[in-house]
Amino acid sequence: MNTLLFVYNAGSSKWQLALDIAHKVLSPSTYPCKLCDLTHGILKIRPQWQAFLEQLNLPVQFLHSDEFQTAYPEWKELQLPAVLLQTNGKMEVVIDHYQLEKMPTVEALIQRIKVLSPPSNSAG
Repeated sequence: MNTLLFVYNAGSSKWQLALDIAHKVLSPSTYPCKLCDLTHGILKIRPQWQAFLEQLNLPVQFLHSDEFQTAYPEWKELQLPAVLLQTNGKMEVVIDHYQLEKMPTVEALIQRIKVLSPPSNSAG
């Protein structure tokens, strides 16, 4: 089965979360995680992103940089943030750091991911 992995360029600790919030408030233009910027406001997930995830017909996994590097040390050179697709144990980058940097809105990210996800089967 395919799984989308969203890998943030941020650590997973509470201390890192506090630093990230401060960075987003004080200097948003230099915040290093465009994926987080697209999908989250200052304190919470963007409603349109949450709604999209709830109807997405593809399993997803969200990892912070430290979690990703622990789970996938062979990918230590990958520039983050990034979105990867895992298929039968193999992974490929489907949206890289540079592509994320150019995405203007969460809606653009959603449209890009829709191409990767099979339509839901709503027969009934």
